[in-house]
Amino acid sequence: MPSAPDVRSPAVTLRRATDADRELLLAVYRSTRAAELDLVPWDEATKTAFVTQQFEAQDRAWSQQRPDAERNVVLVDGVSAGRLYVDRTADEIRVLDITLLPEHRGRGVGEALLEPVLAEGDRDGLPVTIHVERHNPALRLYARLGFEVGEDLGGVYLFLSRPARQPKTAS
Repeated sequence: MPSAPDVRSPAVTLRRATDADRELLLAVYRSTRAAELDLVPWDEATKTAFVTQQFEAQDRAWSQQRPDAERNVVLVDGVSAGRLYVDRTADEIRVLDITLLPEHRGRGVGEALLEPVLAEGDRDGLPVTIHVERHNPALRLYARLGFEVGEDLGGVYLFLSRPARQPKTAS
């Protein structure tokens, strides 16, 4: 009788993103734009210039709007695999971005990243929120984790919220 395959969860860790991670973070961002880039008749240099400009604009906006956000590189089994950006305020824990390179998607990494964030929200009595494209396959994961549509922003994005499951107790 053949033995069962070795099925193990990947080891998921975080480390603070630094300026040295720029190329990795750009590649992670580009992976989110791959499908739409496949549709345009641009040469590779034009696609790279476009994605770089969009990445830099997004990065500047987050730096200005959410200067205290924690920006982390996701490591899967010690290999750089994506990014997780989280901003904590008095009213919410906002997941600004959770993106994995394609080869790391669908392996439970996203859930492993979100579980401690949700536990923090529960502990502190804060909702966890995120903006998500309405056709993002990760919507199934978010629904399973208790996120609900807080606001349909029309167009491309939904605003999801997962309320705290344990209210903050008075000290």
